[in-house]
Amino acid sequence: MKVLVTGGLGFIGSHTVVELQNKGFEVVIIDDLSNSSEEVLNGIVAITGKKPEFEKLDLKEKSKVEDFFKKHTDISGVIHFAASKAVGESVEKPLLYYENNISTLVYILKELSKKDKASFIFSSSCTVYGQADKMPITEDAPVKTAESPYGNTKQIGEEIISETCKVTPTLNAIALRYFNPMGAHPSAEIGELPIGVPQNLVPFITQTGIGMRKELSVFGGDYPTTDGTCIRDYIHVVDLAKAHVIALQRLLEEKNNANYEVFNLGTGTGSSVLEAIKSFEKVSGKKLNYKIVDRRPGDITAAYASTDKANNVLGWKAASTLDEAMKSAWDWEQKIRK
Repeated sequence: MKVLVTGGLGFIGSHTVVELQNKGFEVVIIDDLSNSSEEVLNGIVAITGKKPEFEKLDLKEKSKVEDFFKKHTDISGVIHFAASKAVGESVEKPLLYYENNISTLVYILKELSKKDKASFIFSSSCTVYGQADKMPITEDAPVKTAESPYGNTKQIGEEIISETCKVTPTLNAIALRYFNPMGAHPSAEIGELPIGVPQNLVPFITQTGIGMRKELSVFGGDYPTTDGTCIRDYIHVVDLAKAHVIALQRLLEEKNNANYEVFNLGTGTGSSVLEAIKSFEKVSGKKLNYKIVDRRPGDITAAYASTDKANNVLGWKAASTLDEAMKSAWDWEQKIRK
């Protein structure tokens, strides 16, 4: 079966391509290389022994999307990662985010709606919940007003898919709301490659550990948590990638209960920023240089997933601990800085 992975050279996309190829899927990648590198293909080949088909394409160009689907008529499923994803940047450049994250989704769904049968997996986010009223967060938790244009694009994206599925019985879709992806493939052939200053905690930790950054700023030490720092649900990227394959197989095998479903992807365990730092110090044997600074606007106190639905309905469970995920992130950082 042929599967299209948009943004397939990015962090989560590349790990998902590996898991798809390991399961025997034929993969076509679309990526515009705006936040990734074609060299990632070499890492995928090193792990799987197989080179996926790759097309450099900007999904904002509607005619190019139409041409792609005319050429690849045998695509049975799409996993859609391609999107801009930095919260801070989205506040500064909202129109860029709405164009990049919404128009591209619409163009792909238009093409899938023409097919006799189509399966679609959407890369969503726990940001749709905002600061949830209670923990752990279930899929039934209310979707709150978004804290950023990025978060809003995920909410709008889910609405677009849901409404399209209502009027397109041939389209089956699953939105996967992830918590905080981290880590790298255990082979250290692929991992997180942030361009410029990292927007996520873990690559900032590993870059500080290796000496690229002078110190790590911990935003806020006065939150109502056990140690005063924010709590998040950190999930190993390989576990996350496997969930996408399981979700796609669920649709292809027609095991879904409705033609639009939503699942949280997390470990079910919340870890504070200081606990993440301690995990790094444990797996690396290095002391991390950090200081606690003022809170950052838009940050919520805590978010961690209820994984009951993903475990029992989807049939997926995160396998890796925080330490294992952190060790893989550190191994990757050391490899790419050699």
